Amino acid sequence: MSAQRQRIDGATAFLLHARPFSETSLVLEVFARDHGRVAILARGARRPRSALRTVLLGFQPLELAWFGGGEVKTMARAEWLGGLPLLMGKGLLLGYYLNELLLKLLPREDAHPALFDGYAGALAALAHGATEPAELRRFEKSLLRELGYGLALDRIAGSGAPVRADGVYAYQPERGVVQAREADGVSPSLTFAGKTLLDLAADDYGDPRTLAESKLLMRQLIAHYLGGQPLQSRRVFMELQEL
Repeated sequence: MSAQRQRIDGATAFLLHARPFSETSLVLEVFARDHGRVAILARGARRPRSALRTVLLGFQPLELAWFGGGEVKTMARAEWLGGLPLLMGKGLLLGYYLNELLLKLLPREDAHPALFDGYAGALAALAHGATEPAELRRFEKSLLRELGYGLALDRIAGSGAPVRADGVYAYQPERGVVQAREADGVSPSLTFAGKTLLDLAADDYGDPRTLAESKLLMRQLIAHYLGGQPLQSRRVFMELQEL
């Protein structure tokens, strides 16, 4: 079968981003469970009477079909699957943050079913009013793990000695947990209690210090893997908080 005639049908997906393409069409960035991040041309989607205008909703499960073998596929069909309330308020801003992480870190056409399920679960929690930082930490950990950057939080790099709850450590992205005294040039603000690392490994966010320090650690790691790319959703969220 030629590349142009290749077709995918019945793919469960979420819309991450849409940008105009010509006066009547859109290029969509979608995250499909069995196909990863895919760029799709939706012809006519910008027309006022297009049925796609009520289907292509962000943070809502979709069933898509597309064809083509190039970098940008062509949409054949789209259906809204429903089942999730629309995101509102803070939950909507957090949803944009999740989408931006996927757009900037996830390679094209690389399937990650477990990450897709984690994303769907996070959206469901946000849609039902959960805006706790724990939801974000779980998703961030899942994203890094799926990209091959899984966190080793309960053992010290090199020696393999267990992390002690009463110890103080730093985390080096390409190495792992190190004793704070071994992390040359690390700011005191980028050191972490051993209990924080152990709690983060266990997804236990009941301790306020764990919540605060795990946010700092995940921000450090994500900034490292973004390679300097700014996160617009984070900037908007901080500006709204200042207001």
